Amino acid sequence: MVGRIVLLFLYFFVCSPAAQAELSEQKKSLIQELFPSATVISEKLEGFPVYPVYQLQELLGYAYESVDLSPLQGFAGKPISMLVGMDTRGRFTGVKVLNHHEPVFLHGIGEKPLLDFVDQYEGRSLREQIIINTSNTGSAGRTADGNTVYFDGVSKATVSVLIINDTILSSALEVARNNIAGFAQAPPTRAKPDFFEPLTWQQLLNRGYIGQWQLSREAAESELGRSLADYPQDFDDPDNGLFTELFFGYVNAPMVGRNLLGDDGYQMLMESLGSDTQVMLVMSKGMFPHVPESFIPGSISQRLSLSQGGLALEMRDLNLSGQGLELQATGMPDLTAHNFFRIGGSAGYNPGADATLKFHIELSRNHLVQDLAIMDVPAQFNPDLFEKVEPTTSIQDQREPVWIGLWKQRWWQIALVVTALAILSVFFAYQRTLSRHPKLVHRFRWGFLFFTLFFIGFYAQGQLSVVNIYTLLLAIWDGFSLNVFLLDPIIFILWLYTFISLFIWGRGLFCGWLCPFGALQEMTAWLGKKLGLRQIKVPERWHRRLILIKYPILIGLLGTAFYSLALAEKLVEVEPFKTSITLYFVRYWPFVIYALGLLAIGLFIHKFYCRYLCPLGAGLAILGRLRLFSWLDRVELCGNPCQHCKNACGINAIRKDGRIDYDECIQCLECVVILNDEQQCVDKRLQNKKRSRPANILATDASLS
Repeated sequence: MVGRIVLLFLYFFVCSPAAQAELSEQKKSLIQELFPSATVISEKLEGFPVYPVYQLQELLGYAYESVDLSPLQGFAGKPISMLVGMDTRGRFTGVKVLNHHEPVFLHGIGEKPLLDFVDQYEGRSLREQIIINTSNTGSAGRTADGNTVYFDGVSKATVSVLIINDTILSSALEVARNNIAGFAQAPPTRAKPDFFEPLTWQQLLNRGYIGQWQLSREAAESELGRSLADYPQDFDDPDNGLFTELFFGYVNAPMVGRNLLGDDGYQMLMESLGSDTQVMLVMSKGMFPHVPESFIPGSISQRLSLSQGGLALEMRDLNLSGQGLELQATGMPDLTAHNFFRIGGSAGYNPGADATLKFHIELSRNHLVQDLAIMDVPAQFNPDLFEKVEPTTSIQDQREPVWIGLWKQRWWQIALVVTALAILSVFFAYQRTLSRHPKLVHRFRWGFLFFTLFFIGFYAQGQLSVVNIYTLLLAIWDGFSLNVFLLDPIIFILWLYTFISLFIWGRGLFCGWLCPFGALQEMTAWLGKKLGLRQIKVPERWHRRLILIKYPILIGLLGTAFYSLALAEKLVEVEPFKTSITLYFVRYWPFVIYALGLLAIGLFIHKFYCRYLCPLGAGLAILGRLRLFSWLDRVELCGNPCQHCKNACGINAIRKDGRIDYDECIQCLECVVILNDEQQCVDKRLQNKKRSRPANILATDASLS
């Protein structure tokens, strides 16, 4: 008896608190805010990490922490933890941000834009296709079909909000498919890789390998509720009263793709797309095709959408015109339009399961009044095309990584930056030849600095930071994932280029040419000289001591990051990059005063911050010691006695004995220009005098004779 009492005592005071520790009062209070009418909030389920929420005996929905289901890392390298509520119909009851380390919200624009962003999920459904408006044009809202919703993004935090959206949708879908009726997924299928025989167009239709749907003129008028003559549009009638006729096929299936494109065309398409891309070919004829004449290749058709299991999917044109893909099935009719659409979305597309194409007929009677009719087109194919597969991955693994969409979205920025880096590499490779043309070097340098500041910095937000260094170290420590670093394509490309260039030219290529804040300091120094401000030359002995300050700053930041990431995020404000480049100086006044103060000092002391305080420069200088080449030429007279290059070096990276201090050099190439200038270089002038002396003697002898 005593033993039982002891066991009960231990259970009550030890086991029970442990069981209740999971659902703290604070968390229960937040869940109550997501479900105001809740009377019972249960513990987390053992088999699935959600908290069931009840009103008396009625299940209202589920609350869950996003990190339990979708541990996608944020821009800072740590997951963004959110508490999400979802009712039994798949509608979000709200989202609460529990914890995050996104620098732009913590120490930049503030957390209010983040909270405003997640507030947009309340009342939205998983059955809607939620698209983030990254152009910040204020066009958030629902589209005409009611299935697609645009959310306002957050300027300066595009990557973070896209990660948040991906995290919320993927985790919510996981919860819905495991706990909510109506969201269960049909057994996954894929196209049979060896199922093929040559067929004509009509045979493909007859066997159900290609879907077909017709709408007559009379049926369209019945749906719209008025005659087509009431609309100002001209409706040509090439097919005897046929308003539209749709044909659609799953191109990944060899039976469809090979018969429509031929073996070569099918193989070329599949190789260009990759194994995870699913493509539906939509063709049409009649007076109202599936895309208007104004359709922009690579975009989403406003006349066509796709859903499966009540969940909206994205259909985006692959813009394959001019790729040599010609439809060549025997007996094909004359088509008005055809497009290859990539099928995407948070739910994932199951080609062997029933789906629905929605055909949108939107006609304007005048500039104020429009009529809309949405027709449901069954989109299922002959099951012989597909085979069932065992699900081996989670929903998060099945979805296209966020970074792929970001790279596609910023393709022209990527192309421009890569082109600029290629030009810069060629320029540096031929620096000895090009430096013989001082005007060319100076114009190219200033042109590139303007490109770096205004395009790479202000527009593309490509300012590298010491944050990227400790994010990499933390990722290696916690389990490396390349996806985190691919989230910002411009930053990734610049880091990759900088890392490679460190072993060729040292740290100077980045610091002198690719750092937006460095370019801003260069322009500030030029302005100071033009204004006639006295330029302060730091004495050599003090300069050699001051340049060491940035190294303990670097070590302190890296050490702090492993101790407390939150503290490191505050201390990293020693970098003025976020204030000046990311936020355009629109920030809390102490940060602005600090950044402007550093620039003001730069009016008198050339690139003061770069030389003495920059922890990023310190890190690059350490790695730059592994460079393979010393590109900057020196001659015997450099430093002994000639000090011209040293005096001209604004950053004081040339020692008195003429040696280049590559740890400090920003590769401005000014010393190389001087060395190749017949008028400036003492060595060149002495050589010219030696060459001219014999010539003068011969000329004198000739005149005497």
